[in-house]
Amino acid sequence: MGSSNTDVSTDLIVKAQQGDQEAFGDLVRYFHDRVINVVYRMCGDRYLAEEAAQIAFIKAWQHLSDFRLQTSFRNWLYRIAINTATDIIRKEKPDENLDDIQLISNQENGDTHVENEERRQQIRKVVLALPDASRAVIVLREYEGLSYREIAETLDISMGTVMSRLNYARNRLAEMLSGYLEET
Repeated sequence: MGSSNTDVSTDLIVKAQQGDQEAFGDLVRYFHDRVINVVYRMCGDRYLAEEAAQIAFIKAWQHLSDFRLQTSFRNWLYRIAINTATDIIRKEKPDENLDDIQLISNQENGDTHVENEERRQQIRKVVLALPDASRAVIVLREYEGLSYREIAETLDISMGTVMSRLNYARNRLAEMLSGYLEET
């Protein structure tokens, strides 16, 4: 019923499940940047994202025997990463000052770049202000492009819950951005 493992070779996963550290290393290399991006969009802090990704990969290695081949390895790994990031965020309890978030910027010049960067910053702040559950759904849908079914599998929730959380998140984003968008 779940997605097939088109994201990576099933043989690689099986080898890793049998204890082949090199095969698991290949999986880590394949998914490293993707996991960092998902976690970064959850927490807004590059260092925290890297820490959470490392912990998530360790947890994945420790629980690799629990992974079922008929499901998506990517979704399974994203679930571990999102849960890890959420735990770390709760423990760290950052200052809640979203203005201090480090943002990655292109080296473009001109007014358009400044306006685009301001818009990205504002959207990032608003996404980070969403509750964890809503933020996870919006990140997986809008930034990672997962289908509703893939999000449901990744977060181990029903499709109805995905739709409800996504609707809530989009409405909150629109509400929180309405003043900003009217100004620009």
